[in-house]
Amino acid sequence: MKFQFNKTELQRISKQLKARYSALPTLKNKESALRAEIKRHKDILRYTRIDLAKALDGMSSLKALFTEFPEDLVGIEKVSLTLQKIAGVKIPVFQDVEFNVKPYSYFDAPSWFLDGVDVIKEVTRLKIKVSIEEKRIKILEYARKKTTQKVNLYEKVQIPEFEEAIIKIKRFLGDVENLDRASQKIVKKRKAAVL
Repeated sequence: MKFQFNKTELQRISKQLKARYSALPTLKNKESALRAEIKRHKDILRYTRIDLAKALDGMSSLKALFTEFPEDLVGIEKVSLTLQKIAGVKIPVFQDVEFNVKPYSYFDAPSWFLDGVDVIKEVTRLKIKVSIEEKRIKILEYARKKTTQKVNLYEKVQIPEFEEAIIKIKRFLGDVENLDRASQKIVKKRKAAVL
């Protein structure tokens, strides 16, 4: 860290140090809040994956029937998301998914098609939820990582550097003041000796 040895620089560095000290508790709280949210969302993701696995297992008994099922019968029309702020970080929140089911003849199609459409919708909805939950966790982990880096930067680098700089500047200014006093005493003694 580069700095000058004067009172203005001392004030500037003291102000920076004070700002770091006041920001540190907030950053630590943000970090712990993000850790808690990540843990919570990982639990949500785990349960959503379990639900998806159950839905896929239920579908596996119908696998042979799904060979007759037209691939383009059920499509995604719209996925509704909102944004939520957690510890100052915006993350997507799954609201709903709208499907587009192409018309088909209820009389010509097999009777299980109606149930098949519901199964496809549920599996697709769960896959979307899993995908969004993974994205939420990724965003939160990135924010936590950045916050942890900032906490470490403040605690282990900047605050010690600023404290050391303040000590050095104070010592320098104290030495300069002592030298000024000593030179004034010498000048006084010389003047007194001359008179």
